[in-house]
Amino acid sequence: MHVNAEETAVPVPTSPDNAVRYRCAACGNLTRFDVTTTRTTRAFYHYTVGGELDIEEVNVLEESVGEVSCRWCGHGNAVEPIEPETGDGA
Repeated sequence: MHVNAEETAVPVPTSPDNAVRYRCAACGNLTRFDVTTTRTTRAFYHYTVGGELDIEEVNVLEESVGEVSCRWCGHGNAVEPIEPETGDGA
């Protein structure tokens, strides 16, 4: 069975509406984090007549973040989510 890893990967949320930013209070890092998530997905599996698998669609049904650690200082005990800026001047 052949499964293309690029097609099975579920993208990380990149929309400003659902993305969570982090900050490490210990070192000030705003850009590099290891994030461990657990996802429940539903996928459409399309098998060819020859038996090869092509995953054409993956929907994330549920996702939870288990652990976030800082890539700069190596631990997660000071990592905190950042509230998104609203941009309305408030």
